[in-house]
Amino acid sequence: MPPLLELREVSKSIGGLLILNQLSLNLQTGEALGVLGPNGAGKTTMLNLIAGDMAPSSGRIFFDGQDITALPAHKRCHLGIGRIYQIPRPFTGMTVYENVLVGAIFSSRADQRAHQLCRTVLEQTGLIEKRDEVAGNLRLLDRKRLELARALATQPKLILLDEIGGGLTEPEVQEMLAVIRDLRARGTTLIWIEHIVHALASAVDRILAINFGTKLAEAEPQAILASKAFQEIYLGIE
Repeated sequence: MPPLLELREVSKSIGGLLILNQLSLNLQTGEALGVLGPNGAGKTTMLNLIAGDMAPSSGRIFFDGQDITALPAHKRCHLGIGRIYQIPRPFTGMTVYENVLVGAIFSSRADQRAHQLCRTVLEQTGLIEKRDEVAGNLRLLDRKRLELARALATQPKLILLDEIGGGLTEPEVQEMLAVIRDLRARGTTLIWIEHIVHALASAVDRILAINFGTKLAEAEPQAILASKAFQEIYLGIE
């Protein structure tokens, strides 16, 4: 089967600084890829390039058989790429339901279908009881849930998660992890950047380890965590 997502020697430079260096990867439908690396490794830049928030300096990006290298972000969203940001970006003056409805209308373009989709997504993310709350009043965990719900409402084929566990307590991480595992059980394809290593390793098929924008290794979670190169760079273990 051809990959759902393919990066071919993708590089990104900003002001003469090389952020991502000829990164290549393939992701099949239904797979979950974790991404690990120290701060400044180029992880979020990689997601920005896939989502269309940035353009690569060189290389090509393919999604679902189509070259999307020059495609703007909103058109990539219509094709099926959903993005979760590290810091949630809700419409703070709107209710939870209204926030999710924006994404549902964007994807379905049909009023009744959008409302049905909205309710389904709120149930999946555990927000159905808070649908009438103003988004700006939500605690961090529920803001993260809402960020995920807004992306799911666009009916993505691929979801990009950027440190969705960041700032959460361990019990809250486990709650969010349960939602992600449920998505995986439904066959959702995802790329997940996370510094909470045990959570990431328990939910993905393989891990891509990068440093200074260069691929160190790509393998099953336990193989990456046990590798000498990863432990030296990420954990500081010599």
